[in-house]
Amino acid sequence: MKNYIILLCLAFTLTSFAQEVKKDGKVYEVKKEKIFLNGEDVTETLNLEEKEAILKQAATISEKIKMQEKAEKEAKKLEKEAKKAEKAQKKAEKAQNKAEKELKRKEKLQKKFEKAQSNLKKGQKKYEKLKRKGKLSPEDERKWLEKLEKMTEKLEKAKRKM
Repeated sequence: MKNYIILLCLAFTLTSFAQEVKKDGKVYEVKKEKIFLNGEDVTETLNLEEKEAILKQAATISEKIKMQEKAEKEAKKLEKEAKKAEKAQKKAEKAQNKAEKELKRKEKLQKKFEKAQSNLKKGQKKYEKLKRKGKLSPEDERKWLEKLEKMTEKLEKAKRKM
């Protein structure tokens, strides 16, 4: 697409210097206010009507070329704006995805914290119950205290990560 536009611009630029006008089966070339036929200046040899008709036709062609160039510039501008808008949209989507991931991460950490807290409470209740009933040997009590300490560490770790 880019090459096509460049090629069109080049073609129009080259032809804008000299307009080719066909009249009565002859191809006249108009440069500024001079009319050439086969490379020779024939401006003075043409009558006034022919001269005006050829110059008018050349002006019309020149105007069409200018309008086409303007349309091409506008198309380029619109294409650029569309790319810019697409880029901005992608950036916004990326930011939204990042925010969603962060939210999920925080929710996961919150769940871990709540689970660790729940496990610690359950463990403490069970330990207290067994201790009250006198079902803990000194070895079992030591194991339970280690277990409760590990649960407390997990809770602290989850709290720090939040």
